Amino acid sequence: MKKLVLPLSLLVPALVFSQVRKKKDTLKTASIEEVVFQKKVTGSTNDMTAVKISAKDARNVASISGGIEGILKTLPSVNSNTELSSQYMVRGGNYDENLIYINDIEIYRPFLIRNSQQEGLSIINPDMVSTVNFSAGGFEPRYGDKMSSALNIYYREPEKFEVSGEGSLIGGRLTTGFAAGKDSDGNRKFTALFSGRYRNTNLVLNTLNEDTDFNPKYMDFQTYLNYHFTPKLTMSFIGYYSKNDYEMIPKERSIDFGSLQQPINLTVNYGGREDDKYKNMMGTFSLNFKPSDKWRFTLDAFAYQNREREYYSIASAYVLQTFDPVTGAPVTSYDTGGQIEHARNDLFVKTYGTQARARFSPNINTDIEVGFKYEKENLKDLTNEWKLVDSAGYSTPISALLDPRNPPDLALYYNISGKNDIQPTRMSAYAQYSQKFFWGSNKVFVNAGARVAHWSFNNETIFSPRAQFAIKPDWDSDMLFRLSGGIYYQAPFYKEIKDLDGNFNPNIKSQRSIQAILANDYEFQMYDRPFKLTTELYYKKMDDLIPYFMDNVRIRYSGKNNATGSAYGIDTRLFGEFVPGVDSWLSASYARVYENIDGRGDIPRPTDQRLRFAMFYQDYMPKFPKMRVNLTLVYAMGLPTGSPIVLDENRKIDYLAGYSYQKTLPSYKRVDLGLSYAFIEPKEKNSAYGFWGNFDELTLGVQVFNAFNIRNTVANQWITDANTNLMYPVPVRLTGRFFNVKLEFRIK
Repeated sequence: MKKLVLPLSLLVPALVFSQVRKKKDTLKTASIEEVVFQKKVTGSTNDMTAVKISAKDARNVASISGGIEGILKTLPSVNSNTELSSQYMVRGGNYDENLIYINDIEIYRPFLIRNSQQEGLSIINPDMVSTVNFSAGGFEPRYGDKMSSALNIYYREPEKFEVSGEGSLIGGRLTTGFAAGKDSDGNRKFTALFSGRYRNTNLVLNTLNEDTDFNPKYMDFQTYLNYHFTPKLTMSFIGYYSKNDYEMIPKERSIDFGSLQQPINLTVNYGGREDDKYKNMMGTFSLNFKPSDKWRFTLDAFAYQNREREYYSIASAYVLQTFDPVTGAPVTSYDTGGQIEHARNDLFVKTYGTQARARFSPNINTDIEVGFKYEKENLKDLTNEWKLVDSAGYSTPISALLDPRNPPDLALYYNISGKNDIQPTRMSAYAQYSQKFFWGSNKVFVNAGARVAHWSFNNETIFSPRAQFAIKPDWDSDMLFRLSGGIYYQAPFYKEIKDLDGNFNPNIKSQRSIQAILANDYEFQMYDRPFKLTTELYYKKMDDLIPYFMDNVRIRYSGKNNATGSAYGIDTRLFGEFVPGVDSWLSASYARVYENIDGRGDIPRPTDQRLRFAMFYQDYMPKFPKMRVNLTLVYAMGLPTGSPIVLDENRKIDYLAGYSYQKTLPSYKRVDLGLSYAFIEPKEKNSAYGFWGNFDELTLGVQVFNAFNIRNTVANQWITDANTNLMYPVPVRLTGRFFNVKLEFRIK
């Protein structure tokens, strides 16, 4: 284990103020008293590691990716080095190590996404969300088998007829809902919520420093239906359909890099195009039966289908040259060459199954929960991807000396080809026990259990015990101490089982992480306003790891369990009303993650984030409270994902290149700003007249993405000088400053 560089005293902030005991309260024994650890909120959970995110804050955040993921990236444990992607990394994990649930149903993301520009809308529609719970690790057994985080979203039921929408320069959204019928108790029997979204990020992508025709079109439709047969029996349905089309025709690109003493320019001319299509569909029927306050039964039937196509053929010719730093005149032409990149990749994923859950609560402080899930999977994968590199008229890599009598072979730089078709089954079950009680005058919470899972493809069975413990001492200061952990597996799926040759490996095993998390929550009043300081210290011991490298936002696994690793870090977050009535927070973290491949020694993993700082801030003008502002700020040290794709002696992609190349990307720095004016607010509806009286809310705003126009780097493109065999890392830049105008309304 590497030595921590931050003092452990940060784990328990302001402990000096918390040593005074409260006077003991007389407990009434005539009835069971509920043990409350934190202030009650909608959508409360037994998971003591969960952070609750306001759905309203998620809708307000100024972010290109938008919604829930946009605000998650301001938490201390969450990292991302691209604003165009809704994916995120948590505590040294990668994009594939995060669980996402909607109404307790696991959700899948597209698999073939290679470039953050290709990503469209996140499956989570913030306008339909009621509750957001996010755990960065140490989560309870009812969540599935991933090594990093769990995000659980619950959709809301409308209380009456409503229409809301949003329109901006990059897309729009329209949501409508209604409630009909009443039972004997006056509750609505049927509720329906429908929402459609469209987005086209062409204007944002035009801020890239390149001459390229973009036509990215993303659309989706979601519905959430509920029918209450009785107050005890409810049936619900969630439906989802999305279609993302990404077309790109590159023309020319010019990049300046190097140093002041040796400025270098790369000029690339392109021919060809890229045409990608991603279609996703999901449907879930749920039956909820609550015969009494003590019992609750849920039966879910779900189906998911994903059809992806990645087609591109792009030829490029480049000139690499340097300039005189004083006159700016060309001095040396290092190299001229070109390459052809080609892919015809098709993927069809279909999963369907059922899950049953039961919860028994003998009293208000005790919960016992069990669940079982059966899933049938169908994976069809056709891969045909290759790259030809030519430098100074010769194909690279060159397989022989340049002898006219013995010319070198014309060889592809790499070739990935595979045809796979499998239909495995996956079964899992869990049981957990939760208890709140008094230990003397201290409040204690225990949540413990385990889950077991089996996958027929590799015939592997995994067992995952997990536990959480929390204690709230009887002190004057409002302090809560938490300890959680267990064994967490990364159950393999499409990406993990596919090796670098394009074939599925039936001998692959689940990656394993043994986690321990020690945390402290300190709630206090400052300037007569509530604040909460959370500090978490964690350590992960990992084995059976599958090495990988990151190609922009695509993760390519080696297909072998031949690595071990470790991760540790400290997170802290100050949350509260910096401005009366609205929530804001500051986040800071220090994290390291290492891996050891084939016993060669520890090196940083591609997701080694190190130091990170983020802020989400909301404000309004005191004399004009309808004028509001929100700001997101992120600073993160660069990730070690800048290594080139090199070949081994067998001319296969070498996933061990990290031992020879350790190039770190520049730090990621970004500020997004949102300004808005609320013309109509809910409380003012009765004071409005005429046509405007139909509106419950009406807001016009301006969003400034990348306010300081910082050109961040998401990856490196490596160019080889054939004369010296030197490889030059050419940065792949992200978007520049962009002004977006947004109109939001709600009619009830």
